[in-house]
This record gives sequence, C-alpha cells and structure tokens, in this order.
Amino acid sequence: MVILEIFHRHARTRAARAQVEIVRLAYMAPRLREAAKLAGPQGRQRSGAGGRGAGESRGELDRRKIRDRIAELQKELESIDAERQTQRSRRQERDGLARVALVGYTNAGKSTLMRALTGSEVLIEDKLFATLDTTVRALHPDSVPRILVSDTVGFIKNLPHGLVASFKSTLEEALEAGLLLQVIDASDPGFERQLYVTEAVLDEIGARQVPRLLVFNKIDRVGEESEQAAKEAQLRVQYPGSLIVSARSAEGVACIREAIVGHFQRGVVDAELFLPWSKQQMRGEIFASCEVISERADEQGAYLRVRAEPGRVARLQDMLAATHSA
Repeated sequence: MVILEIFHRHARTRAARAQVEIVRLAYMAPRLREAAKLAGPQGRQRSGAGGRGAGESRGELDRRKIRDRIAELQKELESIDAERQTQRSRRQERDGLARVALVGYTNAGKSTLMRALTGSEVLIEDKLFATLDTTVRALHPDSVPRILVSDTVGFIKNLPHGLVASFKSTLEEALEAGLLLQVIDASDPGFERQLYVTEAVLDEIGARQVPRLLVFNKIDRVGEESEQAAKEAQLRVQYPGSLIVSARSAEGVACIREAIVGHFQRGVVDAELFLPWSKQQMRGEIFASCEVISERADEQGAYLRVRAEPGRVARLQDMLAATHSA
C-alpha cells in the first residue's frame, strides 16, 4: 500500500494514472472478498434495482464494478500504447536516431544524470519513484549520430509483478534502446541489491540482450576523499569497464557522454552524397543527421563526404536518388 500511495502521488500523465489505478484496484479486489467473509450472511442482499443480480451481495457488486473499471482502463492503456507506438515508429522512420535508456534502482540519480546529459529541465527529487513517466531528450551537445536519452521508472526490491506488468509500456523504452545505462548508487552500502533487482526486472521485460553500461553514480557521497578513492578502486576491480562518477561533476558527465557517443559511433561509415543545386533544401537535413567531413562542388551540385550510420546514409542516398530522378 505504501508503494501504491507513492505511485499515486507521482502519477502525472493519463497513462501513469491509469497504470497506477489498475494495480490499486487489483490490490483491492481480493481484500473485498475477505471483508465479505467477515461480514457474514448479512452481506447478502436481495435482487432489485441498481443492476444487482439475484442474490448478489454488495461485495460481489463491488468486485464486478472493479473488474469493469479495470477492463475500461486496460482498453484506455491499449489505445495510449498504440498511439505511442505509432509516434515512435514515425520518429524512427523520420529521424533514425540512436537511443540510450537510463535504468536502475529508484533514487539512484537517473534524473540528475538525464538533466546533465541533455541540458534539459526534468524533475529531480530525492524521493522514491519521483519519475513514473518516460522522459525523452536529445543528448547535448549534439553528436553524430544524434542520440536520444530516455529516463525510466525506478525499480525496487520485490516490486509487485502487477506494477511491473502495468508499467511495461513505459519500460519498453529500454527494449527499444541501443544501449542501457544501468545507474547504481555507489554510496549505498547495499548496492549489490540494486544490481540484482535491476537485472531481474530487465530480464522480466525481455531486455537481457540489450547492450549495457554500468554507471556507479554518487561516488561523491561515499565519504572523505580517501574513502571515495578506496571505493572507486574496489568497484574497478569488481566491475571492470564500468564508469564511476558523480552526475553533479562536469568531468563525470563528460566521461559518460564520451562512452555513449563512442558506443554508437562504432558502426558509422564514410560515404559520399551528391546534392544537386536544385535540391539544396536537403542540405540542412544532411548536416543535421551526418558529420560532414569535406565538401567539393562542380557545375551540377555539391559532393559531400559524410560520416553516419549505414541506415541513415542509405536513407539519404535513396532520398537524393528519388529527387534527382524526379
């Protein structure tokens, strides 16, 4: 009930409110049965006006109302999910952007890191589950390829399966990402629990195969400098390849940004694009989606040497070929 109350207070969007209400109602339903048993035979009512069937008790009527309301909310969520999926598909087709998702235990500092990486104003509170809805922003400064960063709902030990299932549409941002930044609170003496819980939830939603980078955050909260150094040395031995930073440190954020960009630049290719003089309106899109290495021109148009992901290069080549033939 405490977790449900926290979720209820932090739900802001229509989807989040519907997700929380579904779990709250599902939690209440079996408890109505127990209450009806305690009430005894006096809970049985005669049939009559108000939609009550023959011999249907007040408790049965309440449970039927709960089932109907859950079904109504699930339909609403399906509609919202379909709308989100359409928007994501259109965005991917249009932009072909790389995506990184921040995942981890609640209050591990994901929102602070999100703001530092994107330069955006997102909600930051030192509270459990301050973030319930996925926030998506572009990595700042812009990189090639351009990268979207998404913040997700925090995890917690023994998070009720109903909540995990209810928030699956929100957590799907992790499934669609090309890289997961698994954020752990390095100042928590029980940080191993955070690792275990996060990995268990990611496995449950089917994100086991998504590439993952461990980020131990809040190293500045460990204690004195000597304690921080000892903790950092320990983590480097235990988790080679992980990043140990503070999201409030410019140096730490730059280190994370470099790792993100480096991950997505592994697959970039160099190519040449021909841009006719009659199609110069496409210049802005090329410069926005590719790194332009060099440019030369003749009487027919410009030849741009670019660096970008293979899929994006192919899409631009197809667009240029179509406009040229037209």
